[in-house]
Amino acid sequence: MTSGRFGCGLEAVLDLVSGKWKLLVLFHLNGSRLRFGELRRALGSVTEKMLSQQLQQLVADGLVTRIDYGTVPPRVEYELTDLGADLSEALRPLCQWGTTNMDRIDSISRSRGIRPQSAPEDTLHDQKKPTTHIQP
Repeated sequence: MTSGRFGCGLEAVLDLVSGKWKLLVLFHLNGSRLRFGELRRALGSVTEKMLSQQLQQLVADGLVTRIDYGTVPPRVEYELTDLGADLSEALRPLCQWGTTNMDRIDSISRSRGIRPQSAPEDTLHDQKKPTTHIQP
């Protein structure tokens, strides 16, 4: 079943995740609760302004929760909502496809003169999560 706004499910998904950094934010938040600076380091070359905009959109779209601890200095963390976690799981096959075809994609990109992006760090998924969850 389709709504009047979208012609198919893929259009609905693309409406939520369009933006250079959104899919990578979802990837890094999968199973993790991260602060802004941790996300920025994991993403590499994203600017603070762009990451802030992308996070605001993901929060507004119900994919990410912003957790404000109300402390001085400010402490804010981000994590996936149930909807965001569900979408993140649905992206696993796409991620696997990218891993399987990475050499071919890289070769095509190089032949077109496209510089590869810096690889994001994947070490953040092993961090311990805080045990206290404070809703915004």
